[in-house]
Amino acid sequence: MKATRLAGVAALAASALALTACGGNLHWMEGSSDFPTGPVTITVGQAPGGSSDLVARAVAEGMAESLGVAVPVLNKEGANGALATEEVAASSPDGYELVLLNASLITITPLAVSPAEAVDLDDLTVLKGLSQDDYVLVASTASGFESLDDLIAADDLDYGTTGVGTGSQLAQAILFAEAGVTGEAVPFDSGSPALTAVMGDQVQVSTIQLGEAKPQIDAGTVTPLVVFSQERNAFLPDVPTAAELGYTVPVAQYRAIAGPADMPDDVQAALVAAIDDALATGAYTSFNETSLLTPREISGSEVVEEWTELAETYRALVDEHGISLTG
Repeated sequence: MKATRLAGVAALAASALALTACGGNLHWMEGSSDFPTGPVTITVGQAPGGSSDLVARAVAEGMAESLGVAVPVLNKEGANGALATEEVAASSPDGYELVLLNASLITITPLAVSPAEAVDLDDLTVLKGLSQDDYVLVASTASGFESLDDLIAADDLDYGTTGVGTGSQLAQAILFAEAGVTGEAVPFDSGSPALTAVMGDQVQVSTIQLGEAKPQIDAGTVTPLVVFSQERNAFLPDVPTAAELGYTVPVAQYRAIAGPADMPDDVQAALVAAIDDALATGAYTSFNETSLLTPREISGSEVVEEWTELAETYRALVDEHGISLTG
């Protein structure tokens, strides 16, 4: 009898040792019907307070209420989101580590980095598309530009760029190549300083995310010339799209929630249901409107299909026009 008890204790000790080797995490068990039993973390590869961070926190709030567990947001900046995304992709596919995924990391950044540095969608389980953030080309009021034709006819143009491998960089580069706009590029590390430079006429134009540019557009300190979405933006209904002016520039920033590849089906289903619950709340709807975001709430498979097609389109346009995004 004593030997039997000792054998049982030894078996329990062996199990505890195995769990310790796994970091004490019980979540590795696939198909666990009690998911989630602890916090679900959303990692953001951009700084706190930026658009991506705010989107993640708005979704996390609704997911936490739906799942009944905490959904903290963790910021890990670097390489346009690649570091955070690769870290999540390498984690256990148990559903407890997610990432706020920007389309530009998948569709545009690979045009500016080596294949070894590019993030591959095959390493991820994309759960749900969230929203669309449009870019707008704005001009300084001192430039006198009121339309794209004014810009095309300009001499001695200085224009701002907002970072290597970004949607604003690509949209502006393709438009200028197709429209024959020439000038001197002035690099900035993000949209905010570029917008400030346009306001002060240090550069005449730059392409900025709508959420950043709209307050200055409303104040009359910059003039919107063109937006880069497929259809006119509801928040700038009087501003033409590049497409309707005859230019092939279908560039916007899209966002989605993803986790590691090979996530169990039941865990995926639970997370998608929680994201859907979050997106349906009045708080999230109000957040979208306040942030000037267009809902793009599509399935994970639709995200993969759409972003893959965009990546191919962008690469073809860059090759066609001999555009370099490496800075």
